[in-house]
This record gives sequence, C-alpha cells and structure tokens, in this order.
Amino acid sequence: MKLFTNEQLETISQTIGDIEKTTDAELMTVVATQADDYYFVPTLWAAIIALFIPALLNFTPFWLELNDILMCQLAGFIVFTLLFRIPAIKYRLVPKSVKHHRANLVAREQFLANGIHRTKQHLGVMIFVCEAEHYVEIITDYGISEHISNEAWSSIVSDFTHNVRDGKTYEGFLQCLEQSSKLLANAYPLTEAKNELPNCLVVIGEA
Repeated sequence: MKLFTNEQLETISQTIGDIEKTTDAELMTVVATQADDYYFVPTLWAAIIALFIPALLNFTPFWLELNDILMCQLAGFIVFTLLFRIPAIKYRLVPKSVKHHRANLVAREQFLANGIHRTKQHLGVMIFVCEAEHYVEIITDYGISEHISNEAWSSIVSDFTHNVRDGKTYEGFLQCLEQSSKLLANAYPLTEAKNELPNCLVVIGEA
C-alpha cells in the first residue's frame, strides 16, 4: 500500500524547492514505513502468557493429565503468537522507548546515508518520519544548530507527531515544511542559488 499519491509526492517536492529559494539551508524529507519488524515481540509475549496457562487450568472443573496440560500450553503459545503478529496488536505490545530507539537509529543512518552532513555550508536539515512507530525527528547539521536550537524545533516535531498519529502524515509534512521554512529563512536567508540534496520525499520500506 502506497503511503502517498504521486500528486502528494510532487507537492512535497515542489514545496521543498520553493523553500530553498528563500534560504541557504538544504532540506531533505525521509519516511520509513517501520523502523523494525519486531519479530521477537509476538513470540516473547506468547511465551509469557503460556507460562501462566497451567496455573489457570487449575481453576477449571476438569481433571487434566500432564500431557493434556502441556498440549494446552503449546496450543496457547501458538495461538497467541499468531494473534500478536497482527500489526495493530504487535505495535501496541512494543514499549514506546524501544520503538523510539529503533526509529532514532534509522533516522541517523538515513542522515549519513543520504549525505546530509556533506553540504557545502553544513546547513543540511532532515525531516524524518517512522509511520508505524508514530515517530518524528528533525536532524540538523552543525551549521544549522549554531543558530537554531533543538527547542525551536520541538513544537514543530510535536505538531507533526500528532498528525502522524491521526493518520495525516501528508498534511503533517506540509505543515512541518511551512513552519520550518520560517525558521530557516530568518536564520539563513538565501545568498546563492544551489540544490545539493534531492527535493523528493524518500520512502523506505513501501511495498
């Protein structure tokens, strides 16, 4: 399933191009469908629940042999493993700290992989989103950090995160770009025309 239509991708690309006509900063946008498959999560939770099945069977009115108890335990483990593989359930079982840690690692990998730290004036900015984790991060090169603090980006990230959580990632991108453009144009007004980074939205993991 595509996260964005071709028209939406074109609009985001055009918006970035327009912003870069007002600032020396270089923008790049990246979205990942998920930061990790979390294959271990369904098995882990199913195993924990299966450990309690023998104790729960003590409350039933039936007398069960050891083999019957073991079969119930195995069946429960299999059923819960399959159930917890449903994405809507699986992502609710992953601790928020784990999801954010994985997403943060992917964000830093993308910042380096796309050469955002190699712009001439070190004014690269990456707006990164992880859909499944509802995670948003804005990473800037040191040239940007000299004049725009992390606190200045925090409200933009917060607004965008709410949009992603509500299933409005596209609208969130446009709002984020608009808010970012004001910060960047004020701190780093355009002095020369250039385009060191691609303006297109990079989508990772889309089927």
